[in-house]
Amino acid sequence: MAIRTRQLYRSENGDLWFLIRDTESGRVLVRHEPNLASGGQAADMEIGAFLTGVGQGPEKQELLHLIGTLVE
Repeated sequence: MAIRTRQLYRSENGDLWFLIRDTESGRVLVRHEPNLASGGQAADMEIGAFLTGVGQGPEKQELLHLIGTLVE
């Protein structure tokens, strides 16, 4: 499996969010990597579920901004 990754956001506490794409299947996911103090266990989420999930955190705003640049 070939994965392409782009960092979306890094929080002040060290949590990381990435936009990832499996180039073989075409699937696009959001990966959350919590900081080590939170356990550091990465979790992947379908992009639709991420965008429709609760809250409007800065990581979601960064993804929406990135999507918006596609039509500029």
